[in-house]
Amino acid sequence: MNPEANLAALELTLPNPPAAAGSYVPTVRTGNLLFCAGTICMIDGKMTHVGQVGKEQSVESGKKAAEICALNTLANIRAAVGSLDRVARVVMVNGFVNAVDGFGDSPAVINGASDLFLKVFGEAGKHARAAVAVNGLPKGSTAEVQVVVELKA
Repeated sequence: MNPEANLAALELTLPNPPAAAGSYVPTVRTGNLLFCAGTICMIDGKMTHVGQVGKEQSVESGKKAAEICALNTLANIRAAVGSLDRVARVVMVNGFVNAVDGFGDSPAVINGASDLFLKVFGEAGKHARAAVAVNGLPKGSTAEVQVVVELKA
């Protein structure tokens, strides 16, 4: 498994790593775990998906938003450790979906991030996960993803 080669084969280019938007850092390493701050669906300072799933956004567009969040997370991982090849496995994904009251398809939306991690890391991309609907996210983002990965020793 070669995550960097998988990215190229998928014809995906990572965006510039998003800067922290508050009083926090994009990643924190403790031991072999890298905790990644939540990322939203923004590329080069521009939001790609704004609004609630079930109102301005569909489940499918929300899924694409979650994928963009995952690409931002991968950019932060690469910036922190030099290469995605340093990732031993994706451990945990917490996904947040900006959605209308009563929205119950958050798992389908966050599959956009989970599916990307599987394509990039193969079996090592399988992870534990939470996917929840919320009534708002930073900058009106449609999705936000927070990730923990294990690094190779």
